[in-house]
Amino acid sequence: MSTAQKTLYERLGGYDAIAALAADLLSRLQADPQLGRFWANRGVDSLKRELQLLIDFFCSRTGGPVYYLGHDVRTIHHGMNISESDWAKFLDHAGTTLNKFSVPAAEQSELVSMVQSFKNDIVE
Repeated sequence: MSTAQKTLYERLGGYDAIAALAADLLSRLQADPQLGRFWANRGVDSLKRELQLLIDFFCSRTGGPVYYLGHDVRTIHHGMNISESDWAKFLDHAGTTLNKFSVPAAEQSELVSMVQSFKNDIVE
């Protein structure tokens, strides 16, 4: 199968690679002085569940054989008061994570475009 025929899920490396990306990104977001407030005072189980939902979401949205059981993006982020500045900071961390794992430019671009398509449902 040529690269052009493979799903983004496959080109990113499948479940384990996406899980590693999600775990790295989420830990960066939680540790960020500006964004950490969104995870303050959350229990360990809640954080583990959020990570699993993030993995499932990305696997599903990139064409993988995973069914995402979480709420839609708008519902999840409604009322969180996520600003343009928060969004920009999130994208910076996402870029750092993608570069850390040496994700090729074409796949980075495709993944970021997919994430950007949700901006209006996330930023208030």
